[in-house]
Amino acid sequence: MADLALRFGKDMLVVSSPIQEALRRAGIESVCDQALALLVEPETIEEAYRMETVAGPQCMVTPVADFTPARLVAVGAEGKGEALAEAALAVMAEFKPQHTLVEIAPCGLPLDPDSKASLVENRDQYARAAQFFDGRTFDAFFLNGFTTADDLKCALMGLRKVTDAPIIASVDVQGDGGLASGRGTWREAVEVMAEYGAAVAGFVLVPPLIRRAVWPMRPARHWRRAERIYVSWPRCRCSSATPSNRAPRPRTPTTAPTP
Repeated sequence: MADLALRFGKDMLVVSSPIQEALRRAGIESVCDQALALLVEPETIEEAYRMETVAGPQCMVTPVADFTPARLVAVGAEGKGEALAEAALAVMAEFKPQHTLVEIAPCGLPLDPDSKASLVENRDQYARAAQFFDGRTFDAFFLNGFTTADDLKCALMGLRKVTDAPIIASVDVQGDGGLASGRGTWREAVEVMAEYGAAVAGFVLVPPLIRRAVWPMRPARHWRRAERIYVSWPRCRCSSATPSNRAPRPRTPTTAPTP
């Protein structure tokens, strides 16, 4: 696979759309069932990906994002992180994508930004998730669905503790530029991304969907993924979101490369 980092800021790259809707049509509704299907019925996941490859995306994203210990417990896959990581990469390898992104969702644990113990606990969740992919072949981590700068900081610190792989980071934002949680802003999140080593920074506009968002930076190329907009850092100025008829993925934001 070509080095993805060499293409940041140069090429327009298309990222595969979430396959959850295709899985739901196949009767695989919950995240627990989706994780189970990946382990015991990978052919179902492959069929969902097959439809995606018709569009020719250069970047394919893992079918699940629940790799932190807390998320593994939540989806009924406690102790199966290694197997889940191996299965996720194996399914995508069948389609020989140009680039493979390992998506990691927020761990969901309570986080007290004033407590060192809480920060360390959350940071280690992401470090342990990254360790499942140590020695495996992929191009970048994709931190997606984050709604607070503190959680994003823990995730970036956790990954950087164990890996030097490129990181794409995305947060959910509202039309006014505030994060979806109501705590913090898009600008604060980008500052965290820049400080803690994200290669690409991005966002997802959450309802009510704003069709156009303009940021005070120079024009940039865009990564498109459903309603998500991936902007090549730092040449981002404006990006246009295309509404989708699909139900939004429970945990998926947007991204752009950091300085």
